[in-house]
Formats: sequence, structure tokens, C-alpha cells
Amino acid sequence: MVALAVSQTPANQAPANRTPAGRMLGPYALFGAAVAFAGPPIYIHTPSLYAAQHGLSLATVGFVLLAVRLLDFVQDPLLGWWIGRCPAWRRLFAAGFGALLGLGALALFAPAPLPLPALWLTVSLAVVFTGFSALQILYYSSGVVLAQSLPGGHNRLAGWREAGVLGGVCAACVAPALAASLVGKPYAFSLYAAAFCLLLVVAVWRMRRWWPAGQTSGPKRIPKQVLTDPKVQRLLLIGLINALPTGLTATLFVFFVEDRLQAAEHAGPALLLFFAAAAVGAPVWGRIANRIGARRALILGMSAATAAFLGAMTLGSGDWLLFYGICIASGFCVGADMTLLPALLSARLSNHEGGGELAFGLWGFVNKASLALAAGLALPALAAAGFEPGATANSPFALQALSIAYAGVPCVLKAMTVFALSLTPIPEGSQP
Repeated sequence: MVALAVSQTPANQAPANRTPAGRMLGPYALFGAAVAFAGPPIYIHTPSLYAAQHGLSLATVGFVLLAVRLLDFVQDPLLGWWIGRCPAWRRLFAAGFGALLGLGALALFAPAPLPLPALWLTVSLAVVFTGFSALQILYYSSGVVLAQSLPGGHNRLAGWREAGVLGGVCAACVAPALAASLVGKPYAFSLYAAAFCLLLVVAVWRMRRWWPAGQTSGPKRIPKQVLTDPKVQRLLLIGLINALPTGLTATLFVFFVEDRLQAAEHAGPALLLFFAAAAVGAPVWGRIANRIGARRALILGMSAATAAFLGAMTLGSGDWLLFYGICIASGFCVGADMTLLPALLSARLSNHEGGGELAFGLWGFVNKASLALAAGLALPALAAAGFEPGATANSPFALQALSIAYAGVPCVLKAMTVFALSLTPIPEGSQP
């Protein structure tokens, strides 16, 4: 597959082992922030936007999200393979797929009315997911190489990476409300998409000198070695189980705040508190992992997040202040698995000469498949329970179903993840 080495860096790029850490980590974190800036509106606001503003039913939105994710099942590993086979094209990949993501975001958040909204949603999501997938694969797989030149290695890079990612997410949490105050709600997400494109251009430009480069080498057996590694397989499986609760809460967040809590104006601040707490927690959990090990730190963080988030099951109309507390506590704890799971996978991949792109292609699919399953199963189930977004009088049964789907089921799935992780020996660092 691909062997990426410091000695193979181009002439205009300083060798990674002589690069001051701050010069590389800053652009790397900024690139992660720019890509992550697309996340909350795409994953959290799109179902509500197309149901409330564009008139699609919950079942239709859920079906479209699930169907488009079938594309990822095929394309993510292929994108990973392609990026890995052409390491010298990483700068070109960043520019090309960045442009694709930006154009897709502009289409996805075009103001109403839309012609054939279901078809528009399908096509624009397919374009967005393709660009998003490629940039995430490029970003995370490059980190496998860049971390090898840093003191502190994968844990240190993961801290910078997740701080950048969470910073982008936090900015995206307040951007829609800020845009709405400037141009009105129907055009808010269009303004957001334009701002996102500008940020992405700056990030691609800043990162242009730091992509690791190399030559393709060896037969194509390395990806097979990566994917048949039982420890990589276990990490991917744990990642899938762990991502399902996140997919559910992301898909149902806006519905829970607006319809269960009757606190639509608190959706943005609550998201901001959650991700800000996760950003604060990420480096803390990294330091805890350095002391007690990443696996133990993960189990501790996941258990605490489950206990904190379970309280959301008891909330009702007007309980937004209690919800703020739950967002802060659970967000801080979620910083553990947001940081340490990718770090464990990166550390394990460092045992192989290549294949990181393909493995992170599967990692990206695992995380996005959770959002597809959440939307494809939870939204039609809520519709069957009689829940209607924005309805003035949802029945108590429908609202209880929303609480169970938003908080109860994710807590059960998170407990299953903790149990599976406790039974799974995962060597850390570069252990064989």
C-alpha cells in the first residue's frame, strides 16, 4: 500500500522530525476545526430543517439519510484506498474535496422553497458526504504519520486534533442563531454555508505545506494485513457500538429541546455548552490516559457520561436549566471517547507500514453509519408513535417516546459499549 516516511518529504517541506511542533499542530488543528464546522448543521439541524421548513415527513427524511449512507458503505473504503495509493496528491485531494464539500453545503442549505425537496436533499447530501468522508480520511490518516515526530505521540496529536475539531463544532453551534439574527431564519443556513466555505478555504491554504507525502511501495497486501488485524477489528466494532448513542442524540437533539423541553431558544446555547465541555475535557482525559492507560480512562469516561446523561429521561417542559447541567457533565465525559478511541486506532495502525487511509475510511463509515441507523430507525419510529415536530400538542405518549429515543436508548447502548470494552484487551502504544 503506502509507506510514508520523513525522508520522502518534498523539497519545499521541512522534514517532520525537525519541524517545531507548534508550526505543524496549528494548521492541523485549524483544518480539523474547518471540517468539523460542517458537522452540527448537517447532522443535527438537517432533519428538523427539512421536516419543518421544507415540508418533508420524518419518515422521508429518515429514509433519505439511511439511503444516502449506503453510498458511504461503498465509497469510504474506496476513498481511503485511493488517498493511500496517491500520497503525493494529498494537497490536491484537500483542495478538490474541500471544494466539493463547500458546494454541497451551499446546495444543502439553499433557502426555501426547493424544487423536489426529497431529491434535492438526496443529491446534496451525497455530495456533502463524499467531500466530508474524503477530508476526514485524509485528516485522520495523516495524523498517524505526523504523530510519530511529536513528543507525546498519538495522545498529544489527538488532544490538538480534538481541540480543533471541538472548537469548530462549538463555533457551528452558535453560527445558525447568529446568522438568523442577521438575515432571518429562512436564509440563516445559507449564510452559514457561505461562512463555512470561507473558513474551509483558509484552512486548506494553511495546511498546504504539512501534508505527509511518500511513494507507493510494496504489493497491495498491506491493507489486508491492517483489516485482518484482530485488534483493529475490535476497535472498529467498539467504535460502531459507541457511535450509535451519539447518532441518536444528534438526530433527535433539536426535537427534544424544541418539543420536549419547549425551549427552542436554548438549543444553540445547550449545544455550545456540551461541545465546549467536551473541548475542555479532551486534554484532561488525555492526561488521565497517560497515567492509567487509555482503555481504563475510556471505561471511566463512558461510565460517567452514561450516568450523567441518564438524567435527561426525567426532564419535561421548562427544564432547560437542568438540561444545561446535563450537557456540561455529559459533554466533559464524552471528551474521553472522542479523543482516546481515535488515538488507540492510530497507535495500533503505527504497527503497519501503511493502510491507515483504508482503516480510517472504515472508521469514518462506522461513525457515519451510526447517524444513518439513528435517522433511519428512530425518525420513522417516532412518527409511528404519533410525534410531530413543532406540533402544538404532542400526546404524552409521543413525548415519552421522544425521551426514550433521545436519552434512554443511548444510555443502554453506552452501557453495552462499556461492557464490551471491559471484556476486550486492547494493547496501547505500538504493542504488537
